[in-house]
Amino acid sequence: MDGGTQLGLEALDPGFVSRPLVRVPPARLAAWADCPRRYRLTYVDRPPPRSGARAASTLGAVVHLALRAFYDLPEPRRTPDAAAALVERHWSAEGFRDAEQAAAHRLRAREWVAEYAEGVGAGASPVALEKWVSVATPRVIAEGRVDRVDRRTGPQGADELVVVDYKTGRAPLADDARRSPALALYALAARRTLRRPCTRVELHHLPTGEVTAAVHDEASLRGHLDRIEHAAVQTAETVAALEAGGDADVLFPARPAPRCGACDVRRHCPEGRSVAPQSEPWASLEP
Repeated sequence: MDGGTQLGLEALDPGFVSRPLVRVPPARLAAWADCPRRYRLTYVDRPPPRSGARAASTLGAVVHLALRAFYDLPEPRRTPDAAAALVERHWSAEGFRDAEQAAAHRLRAREWVAEYAEGVGAGASPVALEKWVSVATPRVIAEGRVDRVDRRTGPQGADELVVVDYKTGRAPLADDARRSPALALYALAARRTLRRPCTRVELHHLPTGEVTAAVHDEASLRGHLDRIEHAAVQTAETVAALEAGGDADVLFPARPAPRCGACDVRRHCPEGRSVAPQSEPWASLEP
């Protein structure tokens, strides 16, 4: 039985059939929950403000690209040296303070993926890499790109799917995997698309090699999907109110916080500029 049948998603509410579905990547919902002003400036206003590269984002992107290429290799060629070489192939120095800082983090990234290749990531059996997945409800299409989906043998001896998400910043907290709407979405979409059970989700922290995991049940998956749907409809209704002539600052209020110093749209937000000085593009790198 697939994820849609288990959650009753096939029973469409006739009241919503004629309405256009709202597409909601988890990143957009995270921006909405974090700061409606940032959501508007990033996803609603056209053209969106340009933002410069930040070193932490560059580092994360390089690691993701290297691991994507690594698991595309035939298994006998998945060695630590091969993983490190793929960091070199995909390296970018955008956002770093200078060549010295970039070189130090390039070496750090090489070490991370090499250790991962012979440690936590060894022997993985991926069935999907950087795959775009989606789950539809009567109101929304929740969609996103999952880093990796593994096939593993479950406790009862049957094949199961496991969602894997890479992290290169702060170490995940104990409950981060369970609380992540994106991971729940990926689990639902994976089991629907690949037609195998999928309840386990994992955060793999490359700097430490630690894994933070959670096993969902129907209730927790349904809860995440309900919250995603509610937030998506709320954002769509707010955008519609703006298009109807509503006040942008009232509909999309700023939520000033210390994090505003690193916000990509800070220069367009007086409230954000008032609470925190602008941080350097390399300031969010983990020590």
